[in-house]
Amino acid sequence: MASRPRPLSPHMQVYRWQAQMVTSIIHRATGIILSVGALLIAAALLAMVTGPEAWDCVRACAGSWLGRIVLIGWTWSFAYHLVNGIRHLLQDAGYGFSIPAFVRNSWISIIGSVVLTAIIWGAVAAQGGLS
Repeated sequence: MASRPRPLSPHMQVYRWQAQMVTSIIHRATGIILSVGALLIAAALLAMVTGPEAWDCVRACAGSWLGRIVLIGWTWSFAYHLVNGIRHLLQDAGYGFSIPAFVRNSWISIIGSVVLTAIIWGAVAAQGGLS
């Protein structure tokens, strides 16, 4: 028998955090958040068809400070998942495989999702949707 210990695979403590790692993790997390948000949307639609009392409850919840945070977070999750999904489609087509391009596109996904969320909620505020 060999007395030499088997080599261990590197673990999270070994790697330095990089934009590519973060975007991969966030993409998976936003997919889960979007699934939960889809259930909330389905519940809201059911409340809408149930009657005015149930719909008023949904409106009150969505209009509260916590409801707005959830809506803004869900919007950001959608924007991030969309922008990062487009990045993945471009990579599937063979674009952006160099390391500098990969890092740049990762940051574009992160910053682009924040900008897109700000544009969406700016439009909502301009239409009086936050009052």
